[in-house]
Amino acid sequence: MSDPGSTGLCAGRVVAVTGAGRGLGRAHALAFAAEGARVVVNDLGVGLDGTPAADGPARRVADEIRAAGGEAVAHGGDVATPDGAASLVTTALDAFGRLDTLVNNAGFLRDRMLVNLGEDDWDAVVRVHLKGHFLPLRHAAAHWRAETRAGRRPDARIVNTSSGAGLLGSVGQGNYAAAKAGVLALTLVAAAELGRYGVQVNALAPAARTRMTERTFAAAMAAPRDGGFDAMAPENVSPLVVWLGSGAPSAGVTGRVFEAEAGRITVMDGWRPGPTADKAARWTPAEAGAAARELLAASVPPLPVYGTAAE
Repeated sequence: MSDPGSTGLCAGRVVAVTGAGRGLGRAHALAFAAEGARVVVNDLGVGLDGTPAADGPARRVADEIRAAGGEAVAHGGDVATPDGAASLVTTALDAFGRLDTLVNNAGFLRDRMLVNLGEDDWDAVVRVHLKGHFLPLRHAAAHWRAETRAGRRPDARIVNTSSGAGLLGSVGQGNYAAAKAGVLALTLVAAAELGRYGVQVNALAPAARTRMTERTFAAAMAAPRDGGFDAMAPENVSPLVVWLGSGAPSAGVTGRVFEAEAGRITVMDGWRPGPTADKAARWTPAEAGAAARELLAASVPPLPVYGTAAE
């Protein structure tokens, strides 16, 4: 795929991107192709709430990559099912003979305040975001483990998609926030377990204009942009994803969480021990409460949850 700014960072690599029919996933697929990767473009083609849609966005993106001189195939399977996730890996192997990078990005929203959040909406969002990360990861990891055991140790990468909602919480998005927080924990475990098979695993919390965020970023979308820079364009996030999904350039980076928005990249520190009190004996409830108050006074206050008045 011809791109005057390309450095061939991912030349020879095969990359599968889930939820790549629109928004961030589409931007990632195009960016990988521009850097020389062959791309499996996955998208189930559903609406914003996960209901079936009539169009086939994965095929359109694959056609777009091929029209620009790149190599791509479309995959329309549901990656939150075992068969769909397995066929994603099989599609890469059948089309290109290998799989080097998996970008888990598929998702949708069903926002409700907790007291109005039905079990079906909880299950649906957790399924696509959390199970839809786990199953492709599991099937790709099984392939890479088999390659390692056959003496062909891969130089593989997984990039998972979390959210600021998973880092801080978000009012009206208890299901989404819980799933995205789960993606972070899954990333840490996968990085620890899969390193022996040549797999690096990282997570990204992006902020960009997509179907899922158009209401959130309505003001930013309408604001003036210096020098024509579209701060909320999903393409701003993709360079970091491409680098994390590359081979040698990203060597040694695993088990980390990044935020990416506009021209800003942040490494997140995650949970770390703060102030501690140790009595070396059992506390009474009153003593434990008094100690907790002292520790809280000495600690850094948490950042506000998205959507709260304190934001």
